[in-house]
Amino acid sequence: MKDWISFPKVEGKASRQAHCDLPEGTYERELGKEGFFGPASHMYHSNPPTGWTDFEGPLRPRAFDTTKFDQSNPSPFAAQELMHNASTRIRMWHTQGSMQQLARNSDGDEMLFIHEGAGDLFCDYGHLAFRDGDYIMLPRGTMWRIKSDGPLSALMIEATNSSYMLPDKGLVGPHAIFDPAMLDTPQINDQFRAQQQDADAPKQIQVKRRNRISTITYPFNPLDAVGWHGNLMPVRINWRDIRPLMSHRYHLPPSAHTTFVAGRFVICTFVPRPFETDPDALKVPFFHNNDDFDELIFYHAGNFFSRDNIHPGMMTLHPCGFTHGPHPKALGNAFTPKSEATEEVAVMIDTRDALDVTDTAQTIEWAGYVDSWKG
Repeated sequence: MKDWISFPKVEGKASRQAHCDLPEGTYERELGKEGFFGPASHMYHSNPPTGWTDFEGPLRPRAFDTTKFDQSNPSPFAAQELMHNASTRIRMWHTQGSMQQLARNSDGDEMLFIHEGAGDLFCDYGHLAFRDGDYIMLPRGTMWRIKSDGPLSALMIEATNSSYMLPDKGLVGPHAIFDPAMLDTPQINDQFRAQQQDADAPKQIQVKRRNRISTITYPFNPLDAVGWHGNLMPVRINWRDIRPLMSHRYHLPPSAHTTFVAGRFVICTFVPRPFETDPDALKVPFFHNNDDFDELIFYHAGNFFSRDNIHPGMMTLHPCGFTHGPHPKALGNAFTPKSEATEEVAVMIDTRDALDVTDTAQTIEWAGYVDSWKG
């Protein structure tokens, strides 16, 4: 049990309702615990909290452009690793077609977010077709391969030594955001049975354990299951099936858009939604200190209304302790948006432990991102 030192108090010139009715000429900043789930305070400043003239040191906001990767590999374990900590490894995988070997991750559950491309996934459990915008969750130890006639790009998010689960949706109930019945699972269907008879089907498995690869070769196709039962299985859901929580009078925090949870990180999905209509409610993300989590966002599609000079395939990292919020251009739309709805699709990964940026990621870094916050 946690017993926070917490009681409501209002001091000076302040609003009594967060994200609404800001005192004239002020900018709101939230300081919170537990990634928007714990106690918080809201400061009202005379100047934007990101209005710096210079920023030095490792806490700076960072941006990476994964579209600059020109390497392609049929193995997901050869994907470009961008960031990692003890709880997750984040990779970007580009491949030109079908996998030549099976893969099995023995370090943790694997999440694929299909950024570009379409095809078929074959695994222990059967066959699953996929398209762009799909999340595919593969439980630890699942043997799988992808068959595709064209290029494929996927964000890979490993839950190291952990498992993916659905978030507690609290007052809105388990069917909000998406009903668990929307989760698709593999089938032992005609496509799966046909691949069992394919003489060219892979007979080698690459197994990753402690981030090292072992290769196991069989004289037969290992995907030879004829049936299964149980409550552990891969699942798939597309961002188009997500129905986001909305409030026309209050800007909801990112935690309201949580899609999956793991041991020490969460995955949130931002999808198109109407803007708030109350004239006194903020229409853009509020300035905030996330002092318990690193925030990593992968931009999948659309127009990213709170960011400037960001295009699909890019990724931003806002380290724990860094005050951030909308870019200067977005501040002009804080209460009067230019359209009726957002147009963005993005995947956010909030990690409780600091992320280490790899040397590979630094080769595609946009060093000027920190300066884009200047007014």
